[in-house]
Amino acid sequence: MKKLSLIISVFNEEKVLKEFYQHFLSIKDSISWEYELIFVNDGSTDASLSILKALAAQTPSIKVLSLSKNFGHEAAMIAGIDHASGDGIVCLDADLQHPLECIAQIIGKLEEGYEVITMVRTENRSAGFMKNLTSGVFYKLINILSAQVHLRENASDFFALDRRAADVVRNHYREKIRFLRGYIQCIGFKSTSINYQASPRAAGESHYSFKKLVRLSVNALLCFSDFPLKLGIYAGLGSALIGFIVLIYSLFTISGAPSGYTTLITMICFMFSIQFIILGILGKYIAILFSEIKDRPIYIIEDTINLKDES
Repeated sequence: MKKLSLIISVFNEEKVLKEFYQHFLSIKDSISWEYELIFVNDGSTDASLSILKALAAQTPSIKVLSLSKNFGHEAAMIAGIDHASGDGIVCLDADLQHPLECIAQIIGKLEEGYEVITMVRTENRSAGFMKNLTSGVFYKLINILSAQVHLRENASDFFALDRRAADVVRNHYREKIRFLRGYIQCIGFKSTSINYQASPRAAGESHYSFKKLVRLSVNALLCFSDFPLKLGIYAGLGSALIGFIVLIYSLFTISGAPSGYTTLITMICFMFSIQFIILGILGKYIAILFSEIKDRPIYIIEDTINLKDES
C-alpha cells in the first residue's frame, strides 16, 4: 500500500492542535493510503510542543520535527518535505483553513498519475475584502512581470507532490529567499489543480502580519522576475523625455526660459527620487545574493519524535 505524508506547519497553535487531530480522525477512514502526520514545530513559544509530544506518545503515526527557533512557515514546510517518507506529500496548515476533506480528492489525483497538485482557494471570507483584493493584485502583477512562470491565482501553501516532484524540491530548490508555492508550479511534471473554499480559523489569529505579507510579496517578485532591474533603463528614458520636453518649453517661451526655481527644484527632486528607488531595488537584489552566498541552513532541527531520516 502507498503512503501519504501530511506535513503540518505549527507556530503557536496550542488552541487548535487537538481540534485539528480530532478533525483528522473524523475523516481518516476516507484515506485509502497508509499515512503519517509530520508536525513541524517552528519554534513555538506556547504549549504547542507539549501537546504534540503527548499526541505522538499515543500514536506512532504522529511524528514531530522540532526546529531550534522560528525559521518561518516556508522553511518549516521544506523541513517536513525533507523528512517525509511518503509516496505522496501534502503540505497544509494546522488552523483548519485548509480543509482535510480534500485529502481523499488529492489521493485520487495522485492515483491518476498527477505529480504536482496545486490547491486553489476560491473563497476566503475570513480574510476580509482588502486581503483578498491585494492577493488578487499580487498574482496578476507577478504574472505580468515574470517570464519564468505563470502562477495560478489564489494558489496557496496547501499543495501536494508525489515522490519524484518532492525529490526535485529537496535536491534543487534550496534558496534561502524563496516562494515555495511558486516553485511548486514551475518544476513541471504532470500537474493539476483542485479548488477549495477556505474555512475560518478554528481558533487564534493569523501569524502573517501585513508587514510579513509585504515582505513575502516583494521576495516573490524578485525571485521570479528581473523586471525591477530594468527600471533604471525605463527611468532613464523617461527622464530624457521629460528633459527634452523642458528644453522645448524653454526655447519657445516668450521670456526664453521657464520661471526657473520651481522647475529646477521639481526636476531635481524627481531625478533623485528615481535614483534612490533604483538603488533600493539593486540593494534588495544584492541582499538576496548575499543570503545565498552565505549559504546558511534553511532550518536547524532541535529534536524529533517518532521520526527517522527516511526521505
